[in-house]
Amino acid sequence: MSGMWTVKVVGLGVVALSLSVELLGWLLHRLRPKRARTEVLFFPSEMACLEHIFAPSSPQSCCCPLPHGVETSFSRLVRCILSASSSLDVCVFAFSNMDLCQAVLTLRSRGVTIRVLCDKDYSAIHGSQIGVLRRAGICARCDVGSVYMHHKFAVVDNRLLITGSLNWTMTAVQSNKENVIITEDPDLVRPFLKEFQSLWLHSDPAQYLHLSDPKPADKPTTPSTDKPC
Repeated sequence: MSGMWTVKVVGLGVVALSLSVELLGWLLHRLRPKRARTEVLFFPSEMACLEHIFAPSSPQSCCCPLPHGVETSFSRLVRCILSASSSLDVCVFAFSNMDLCQAVLTLRSRGVTIRVLCDKDYSAIHGSQIGVLRRAGICARCDVGSVYMHHKFAVVDNRLLITGSLNWTMTAVQSNKENVIITEDPDLVRPFLKEFQSLWLHSDPAQYLHLSDPKPADKPTTPSTDKPC
């Protein structure tokens, strides 16, 4: 009998040790700091239908000739932008890609706070989406510096950085060799947030509103109803 009890005790000890090791592993996994998200995308990107991304709950299937259900660098970029739940800050040299514009407009319809900053010369080029964004009520400013505002980055919810060589244009997405890095590393996100805020304040149109050609005293003037963002 004593031998049998010894076997049982040893067996229970082995089971307890095994459970303790599993529990310790689970605790270490739970307590381990989460690794910051990092993703690298390369372009040009294969073109695919994005309808399921913009309208995932739509009962109608899209009939366009583009491939469906295909994950591409561009679709992952669009998903990343659409992940914004509170804010999106965009700082790009050129913005003419209509799909990216649709993504920003979709966020606007969800109540996300959006700020867009672009280069003043390229904001007026053919196909620029800056006017479309402004008509939708999105605050878009142009950099007032004497050199190109050549940044290409965006920050989602003050925590997720999208940056790289990619301009938000169709040519960059479909034709150029470009790169995009997506990261949640706070040591990288913070400097970009600081740079955006600095450029945003520097580009405030209210700082540059002045009367360059005073009206005659006897000619009444009508106050402007435009409110600079």
